[in-house]
Amino acid sequence: MPGIATAPDPIVFEGVTPRRFGAALRGRRVLAVRRKGKHLWLELDRRPWPTFHFGMGGDFHVYENPGERPRYWKLEILTDRGVRLAMTNPRRLGRIRLFPEPTLSPPIHRLGPDPYLDLPSSRMLAGWLARRPGPIKAVLLDQGFLAGVGNWIADEVLFQARLDPRRPGRSLTAAEVGRLRRCLARILTRAVAVDADAERFPRGWLFHRRWGRNPAARTAAGERIVFDTIGGRTTAWVPAVQR
Repeated sequence: MPGIATAPDPIVFEGVTPRRFGAALRGRRVLAVRRKGKHLWLELDRRPWPTFHFGMGGDFHVYENPGERPRYWKLEILTDRGVRLAMTNPRRLGRIRLFPEPTLSPPIHRLGPDPYLDLPSSRMLAGWLARRPGPIKAVLLDQGFLAGVGNWIADEVLFQARLDPRRPGRSLTAAEVGRLRRCLARILTRAVAVDADAERFPRGWLFHRRWGRNPAARTAAGERIVFDTIGGRTTAWVPAVQR
């Protein structure tokens, strides 16, 4: 990394000043890119390593012309090939951190398994859920339970698994846990396969009709979509099929 530019943002840069962060990356070589849940980090040829969490609205932008630097940029990396990588975060909900070992540092070390990389068995999930009295929707959003499950994914999983999002996690039967696990694996696999391009999601997915709290919203099959707040998050579900 021959060049590093940082924006003076004490909120997005957490636990490290932008200047110190830039100094730690300048001249370093990237050996690997890792991810767990919603957190990503670069393994460099010398520690500490940079970690990133996008929050809502954060993104990476790749370009070559310095004039293409995007708005709301927080960090720009210049590679030895002349390619530039910028992290943007317009809502300032993301975080940029610097850790000697990300997997042993907060908040990453508190995360549960990543369901795309390391999905637990149905038996393990059933055991964990048996100790969870809260609504299954809130349980799925708990990053200490499974890392990386976001709001729309939780709604989609529960819709396809035909489970009422208000039910306590510990109320699920073994068969229902197995169904939940299969749907989670299928949805994540499909989303990753199409690079999260929503236009390529199956037309029957709840995803296409869950936004905006539209009181007239219906599924592709014509069932009414209901909107509730569960675990502090807007929840779209279909009472006709989710029990």
